[in-house]
Amino acid sequence: MYARAVAATATAIMGTAGLLTPTSEARAGEVGPPTVVAHRGASAYAPENTLASIDEAAKMGFSWVENDVQRTKDGELVVIHDDSLQRTTNVEDVFPGRAPWKVKDFTAAEIARLDAGGWFSPAYAGTRVPTLEQYMRRVEHNHEKLLLEVKNPELYPGIEQQTLKLLGNEGWLDRQHLGRLIVQSFSADSVRTVHELRPALTTAYLGRPSVAQLPQYACFIDLINPSYGSISSGYVSAVHAFTGPHGRPLGVFAWTVDDAATAWKVAGYGVDGLITNKPDVVRAALDGD
Repeated sequence: MYARAVAATATAIMGTAGLLTPTSEARAGEVGPPTVVAHRGASAYAPENTLASIDEAAKMGFSWVENDVQRTKDGELVVIHDDSLQRTTNVEDVFPGRAPWKVKDFTAAEIARLDAGGWFSPAYAGTRVPTLEQYMRRVEHNHEKLLLEVKNPELYPGIEQQTLKLLGNEGWLDRQHLGRLIVQSFSADSVRTVHELRPALTTAYLGRPSVAQLPQYACFIDLINPSYGSISSGYVSAVHAFTGPHGRPLGVFAWTVDDAATAWKVAGYGVDGLITNKPDVVRAALDGD
């Protein structure tokens, strides 16, 4: 089993790993491999951000999945990555005169008519864009854990409050679920809002703040989640040296790692998690298979 022996930061990493229930137990003087997070579900093998994709991740034995949340014209929260429906649905065929096909310009009923799987494979034709409510219920059914991204919050005023309300209604803000949920965004203001509204939640900032900026981020985030190409072992160690709002060292989940060589390299930096479209490839690399 892959071990990250980073003596100077072992205690810090272990503290964060405990918060995020990693893939293996830490041993004396070592830390287990990073947590593997299925990016938009097992999105190399099923259409991204669909129920099929998180079902596939569950079948493959992965507990952590990641998704993206946006809002429809009539205020429904839906799970989709792009602010446009064009890339991952047949919206051009169903609504040909409504370019640029922005999520915010379509009602939930209109989006429910779209095929969100045929673009990926004929086997998934008829797959739908899930609402966040549908998605959360499937995550619960699959006994999975969720890294939820508030996407494009500048387009959807109040989406943080709305997302938290839905999570609460679905039972995801109780003590039992807090260890299974991380809320993240590329918007520092959005993450700060989530933290202020629900201080007990684990939060993450998507990006790579400078080391000089880390003290201010540590007031409202538990993890820094950067692109893997933007970091080094020195940067990861610097992040681990700061304590977040829950009294634990900050963690690092790096994205998007899809091949064995990169998985080994980035795991060697001492990161706490790897976000990947190919979780099986990353797991095999870290297990030495």
